[in-house]
Amino acid sequence: MLDILFVTDFVCPYCLVAKEALKEALKELNMEAKITLQPLELTVEPAPQVDTCHDEKRKARYQILVKPCKALGLDMKLPPQVCPRPYTRLAFEGYFYAQEQGRGEEYGDKVYRAYFIDEKDIGDMEVLAGLAADSGLDREDFKQALLDGIYGKEEKEAVRHSREDLKVKVVPTIYINGKEVTLETYTKEEMTEILRTFQEQ
Repeated sequence: MLDILFVTDFVCPYCLVAKEALKEALKELNMEAKITLQPLELTVEPAPQVDTCHDEKRKARYQILVKPCKALGLDMKLPPQVCPRPYTRLAFEGYFYAQEQGRGEEYGDKVYRAYFIDEKDIGDMEVLAGLAADSGLDREDFKQALLDGIYGKEEKEAVRHSREDLKVKVVPTIYINGKEVTLETYTKEEMTEILRTFQEQ
């Protein structure tokens, strides 16, 4: 089984496309993997939030994702009309809660999709609690854990680890069995080729 560390932020469109391409490639090659999300908040509170809705340069860069999105069946909004872009600290604290309950990947996928497909504010506690419930988690227990900051230290340490120890500069950064892999096209085909190299090892 492959061990995949996926350094990400929930508001990074490249991350969602890469994650979906990765899942499809694993399925095609009939390979099993443990995928762990490793947080790297793009905007750490209280830094000013970013307005992606009116950033024409950013929108132009996102065009690389249009083709892979279509191939993967992702109806992504590039960018979503959620202005400014949400902070993701709470969403990641929720991820650690979900992971502890064995629902981390399911919850994580729902958070990406809520933002990029349904255009929901994933910085909002009620939105996150709804996604937790949809993932089979106890809504009120989830909310209380976030209100109490139970996973605050863990989340903060994970972000520090991404920045200072792993020295990650861009997301997604993906490590497969400890080896960093490079993406250019974010397609299932590219991901399949990458995974094949590990199949042969």
